[in-house]
Amino acid sequence: MRIAIGADHRGYALKEKLRPWLAAQGHEVFDAGTARTESVDYPDYAAEVARKVASGEADRGILVCATGVGMCITA
Repeated sequence: MRIAIGADHRGYALKEKLRPWLAAQGHEVFDAGTARTESVDYPDYAAEVARKVASGEADRGILVCATGVGMCITA
């Protein structure tokens, strides 16, 4: 399965653990960012994951942030 994964600065650590685990399970993983722990705007990463899923480039999307609310609204 093709999975797009994205996170803001608060979800970065979990995303970095999920990404290699998903790949080890045989999934193709597209990392939409962020690539750092400094404060970032979550809508940028949620929108990128949503675009990948909507376009068919990814079969599923995973979004990680502090609460999940803003990411879900954006997606």
